[in-house]
Amino acid sequence: MMARVIAPSRTRFIETAFTFIALWGCALSITRYSIPEEMEEGSFVANLATDLGLDVRSLVQRSAKLDVIHSKNYLDINKETGELLIREKIDRENICMTKTTSCFLKMDVILENPIRIFNIELEIMDINDNAPVFRRKTMHLDISEATPPGERFSLTNAVDADVGANSIKTYYLSESKYFNIDIQTGSDGSKYVDLVLNGNLDREEQSVHNLILTAVDGGVPPRSGTASIVINVLDINDNAPLFSQPVFAVNLSENSAAGTLVLTLNATDLDEGTNAQLTYSYTLYTSEKTQELFSLDPNSGEIKVKGVIDYEESQSFEMHIQAQDGGVNPKSGHCKVTVFITDLNDNYPEVTIKSVKSALTEDVAVGTLIAVVSVSDGDSGDNGKVELTLNQQESLPFLLNKSAEGYFELLVSKPLDREKVSKYDITLRVTDKGSPPLAENETITLEIHDVNDNAPTFPKSFYTIHVMENNQPGALLTSLSAFDPDLNENQYLVYFIMEKEIVNTSMSMLFSINPENGDLYALKTFDFEREREFLFHIEARDSGVPPLSSNVTVHIIILDQNDNKPLIVAPWRERGTVVEEVIPRSTDKGHLITKVIAIDADSEQNARVTYQLLQITDSTLFNLDQYNGEVRTTRMFSYRDPRQQRLVIVAKDNGDPSLSATVTIQISTVENVRSFSETTELPLEYDVFTDLNLYLVIGLGAVSFLLLITILVIIVLKCQNPNPKVIKIPQPNRNSVISRNSMISQRSSTIADSTLISSDAYWYSLFLAETRKGKVVVRQPIIPKGAGYFVSSIPRSIGPSETTDSRASTLEMDLQTEPETSDLLKD
Repeated sequence: MMARVIAPSRTRFIETAFTFIALWGCALSITRYSIPEEMEEGSFVANLATDLGLDVRSLVQRSAKLDVIHSKNYLDINKETGELLIREKIDRENICMTKTTSCFLKMDVILENPIRIFNIELEIMDINDNAPVFRRKTMHLDISEATPPGERFSLTNAVDADVGANSIKTYYLSESKYFNIDIQTGSDGSKYVDLVLNGNLDREEQSVHNLILTAVDGGVPPRSGTASIVINVLDINDNAPLFSQPVFAVNLSENSAAGTLVLTLNATDLDEGTNAQLTYSYTLYTSEKTQELFSLDPNSGEIKVKGVIDYEESQSFEMHIQAQDGGVNPKSGHCKVTVFITDLNDNYPEVTIKSVKSALTEDVAVGTLIAVVSVSDGDSGDNGKVELTLNQQESLPFLLNKSAEGYFELLVSKPLDREKVSKYDITLRVTDKGSPPLAENETITLEIHDVNDNAPTFPKSFYTIHVMENNQPGALLTSLSAFDPDLNENQYLVYFIMEKEIVNTSMSMLFSINPENGDLYALKTFDFEREREFLFHIEARDSGVPPLSSNVTVHIIILDQNDNKPLIVAPWRERGTVVEEVIPRSTDKGHLITKVIAIDADSEQNARVTYQLLQITDSTLFNLDQYNGEVRTTRMFSYRDPRQQRLVIVAKDNGDPSLSATVTIQISTVENVRSFSETTELPLEYDVFTDLNLYLVIGLGAVSFLLLITILVIIVLKCQNPNPKVIKIPQPNRNSVISRNSMISQRSSTIADSTLISSDAYWYSLFLAETRKGKVVVRQPIIPKGAGYFVSSIPRSIGPSETTDSRASTLEMDLQTEPETSDLLKD
């Protein structure tokens, strides 16, 4: 069994050995080619079929292939042509990492059936495809400016991936008068460079040197690489501080405040760092007095005022100052500062009041002396020249008059008026002519005393006061306050009513005024129907010496109040009785039955009377005119109408509230009415028409006498008051009263079919003749002096009337009794 196993193994070993020997014999011949690196893909290298003696067709039949040993397959065989081609660009530096001059790429060409191996070596030749490169693009060197010339400094060399002639050949340095380079070659042929200092460095002249080092290879064309060399020159303390000038001159005003900057010293040191850090100080040549007045900042070099600078004490100061650096061996620089003191106007002018008046009366004469003033200034030259003025000179009634050198008089220049300005604060301002000028003020207080030079004044020259009638006695009407701008007793006012009589009545009996405050009071109750207005004067007098006064006109107007109710005067009847009227039943439509006449003693609206029916037996039979009071038939009587008709009529005024009066009329109808004629039989002892004429003559005489008295009173009033106030008489209306002038013209129609007219706020006279019962009724009301009005007439159809109580007196006379004059004008 062992033999069987061993026998096959030995046979296989023998076969393998013979095969290896055969192949080794075939591959002993080596073919070499040389190509440059970086050839393009597809480039032709060699024709293997020709070079190896092979048939081109056998390459395909025998499956020829290319096997690259220990490298990437950069080549390929074209089996159709037998050419060896570049399959991929070959970079010599990637294949041969070491800096060797020769670089081979080994490969085998293998053929099968039978197996045959050809060894091929491809030499890759170097081309100059790499530029020199510095390991450091920037090289920094610190060299002291004290370094002696000839000192060497190693620099980082450049590298080049190429070999041979394509490697670094030399170095170049940019132009510099302080540096050059020294190139050295190493044992391996590498080039090294040193930087050599040629001259003395000066940091203050040039603190940094920038150089360019260039490495150039030996290729064709050559390639190069550069690096920057930055050389910082290190400082040494080789420069002393230096001031901009050796001597400084400064002007400084005296009395400059502490802390005032005089000068800032700025020495310079060309060194740097601590070698340039300067410290300022006084030297021993600077006096202690100067050091007490001026401070020196050791770091900033600022010189400031520390004490009081007085020009009169010293006109200049000298300071010797040094600046020292902070080097190990410090160096210093020196300068001198001269401070010249400028004189200032530091003395204020003075004002002295020699004599002064603290008060004046407002009536002093222009030119009156108020004060004597002197001025002075301790300075000299223009600083000692002074000028004295008054503040707000234009608005003051004073002026300054120079009496002597340095002396002035303060005088009154305009009339004084205490009522405008009662006190003056006179400010005297003295100013010198220094630069800048100094000034001083002095104030004089002057009081102005009052004199009685202003009369009292009322706000208005004419006062119109309306007073409602029926006022309460003692009621305040108004307050008449005058104003007097004077003071004290010159301002205390007393009020008076200037005496004046009206109808023998003094104004002081009607009105009263408070002498202290001007309150005006009414002393009586006024009746509009008797008194309409009052015109008088009130005087206000001050308590000065002599006293001054002024007056004002007061017009009192009495206003009407609806305090009188209408009075029915026709048809006349006794109080509480019924007026009886008899008319025929054959009376036509529109026949005047009677006329109701009412008068009202008030005025205007309060006296406007209208009539209304309160009760009526048959409203279709009679009609009442609401304005004239006429009662007329609206139709003829029929047999159905009652013989007795009763009417209740109210007369109402237009006041607020309204007042009224009523009358009851009993109308009787008869078949025939007997009329009176000249043949009517009357009692023998009484002649009706003769007595009637007598009464008419008496009434006419009385009215004429009153008219004459009224004219005389008007003439007297016009003489006393040249400009009397015109009293407006109300316009007549349906119920108005005719004036005295029209009264005479209507006297002839006293017994006629006309309208009885009432007056607004005037009295009336009524003459009524009644013949039916043999009586004559005369109504004569109280007539104030200067006023009288006549009221007429009554309708013919009026029946006999009875006497009623009223404000007027009534005289009843029997036909057999003689009339008495006292009964005609009964008050």
